[in-house]
Amino acid sequence: MERYRTLLFVPGIKKNWFEKVTSYQADGIILDLEDSVSIQAKSEARQYVSKAIPVLASKGVNVFVRINKVHDGFDKDDLRSIVQAGLRGIVLPKIDGPEEIEQLTDIVKALEEQKGLKTGDIGILPILETAKSMQFAYEIACCDRVIGIAGLAAKNGDVARALGYQWTSKGLETLYMRSKVVMAARAAGVIPYGGLWQDVHNLEGLRRSSEFNRQLGFDGELILHPSNVSIVNEIYSPTKEDIAYYQGMVEAFELAERSGETAIMYQGEHIDYAHVKTAKEVLANAQRLGLVIQK
Repeated sequence: MERYRTLLFVPGIKKNWFEKVTSYQADGIILDLEDSVSIQAKSEARQYVSKAIPVLASKGVNVFVRINKVHDGFDKDDLRSIVQAGLRGIVLPKIDGPEEIEQLTDIVKALEEQKGLKTGDIGILPILETAKSMQFAYEIACCDRVIGIAGLAAKNGDVARALGYQWTSKGLETLYMRSKVVMAARAAGVIPYGGLWQDVHNLEGLRRSSEFNRQLGFDGELILHPSNVSIVNEIYSPTKEDIAYYQGMVEAFELAERSGETAIMYQGEHIDYAHVKTAKEVLANAQRLGLVIQK
């Protein structure tokens, strides 16, 4: 399953920003039709986004769209406009439970069939913004088409209002919520995403927050500003030191294994099959990201 270190929100109404998307170096872009677009501008933004999807996809951009949720489900005008070739996924806000994912899946499948698209290619990324959705995080993560779940810990946002926490830069008030999202995603075999850092020009604060999220087990983050991309990409990428350490571990273990040993000391630490499996996963991720692995 594809992992995105950075998924950058771009307001769907900011058509002139779309041309700059390829320069941002984000792993994926979320064209937003929801909270960053006024009610009066929804229709206009929808048209902009619909036209932008194939253009950006042709340039190698991984395009996602955050749609609007309405009282009886999802904005069907949004879905009719965006379900097309080139769309990687639908970002789904403010859901409560898995039944809503199932409802959306049925709608998307019908649209794919109507438009002659291959069914199943468009993924779903739910943002867990209600207390109910966090309670049912695992059940949501297990639904068809779900490629990841996002557990965001923004200041004064939907999650803060839903849970009633008082935000701090240390983030301990959301530790349980974020850890639950990570565990639910891992158990379901999908990707856990964190975020959302609002003080976008406070890059040191962003770094500390992202490092904490990475330590908790997230694989990437939803972000709000292009200036945040390089920092978050760096944090969610293996360093040269990581690569050297894990490659050395694999080489040392394989050498010992040929002599019949499967539990050894490596740089002062006990190493066995479990540790080598972790090392190989880190190295595979580095390879996927195009990082040079010295032999």
